[in-house]
Amino acid sequence: MRKNIFTSLLCLALLPFVEIQAQSLKDLLNSGNIEKVVSTITGTNTSMDITGSWSYTGSAIELESDNILLKTGGSVASSTVEKKLNQELQKVGIRPGKMTFTFNNDSTFYTMIGKKKLNGTYTYDSDNQKIKLTFARLLNINAQAKKTSSGMEMLFDSDTLLKVIAYLSSISQNSTLKAVNTLAKQYDGMQSGFALQKQ
Repeated sequence: MRKNIFTSLLCLALLPFVEIQAQSLKDLLNSGNIEKVVSTITGTNTSMDITGSWSYTGSAIELESDNILLKTGGSVASSTVEKKLNQELQKVGIRPGKMTFTFNNDSTFYTMIGKKKLNGTYTYDSDNQKIKLTFARLLNINAQAKKTSSGMEMLFDSDTLLKVIAYLSSISQNSTLKAVNTLAKQYDGMQSGFALQKQ
């Protein structure tokens, strides 16, 4: 109860510092508006320079459900999905410190998984935090590149993530990933992917 009162007072106190055109409480508390508040107070923004090498540190999950009851249970579900995803990624050789993404200034990139190297090209829209990866001119992947306090999250919708993992690890069938995909489809706007830290 005390925590709820404190949170409410904090939100009200921060309103003058940011331009928020909220039509409802849901609009006021959405992640975009919260980021604006944090950005205004800390002086930081969400744009970033992605050039350089990024090391995989674990999986990343983000839920953006419109159904508040579903979202309340979402933290438990996202923990379950994240745990399954971490386990499955480890099975195919994607583990912390064993996978890197290197983005060059000339719009080329490569991914290293152990000693396996995969080349491609990329485009990055810093205003919208969107990145498009093209592996060997065969596979086009769109992702959200979100700045975090410890680095970056590269997030995909569930179908796209399955394609990425299958391509990176050269697998085509995986029952656990299918189970993760089924669970993910219960949530409107669930994204999952890789947490990365700049080397």
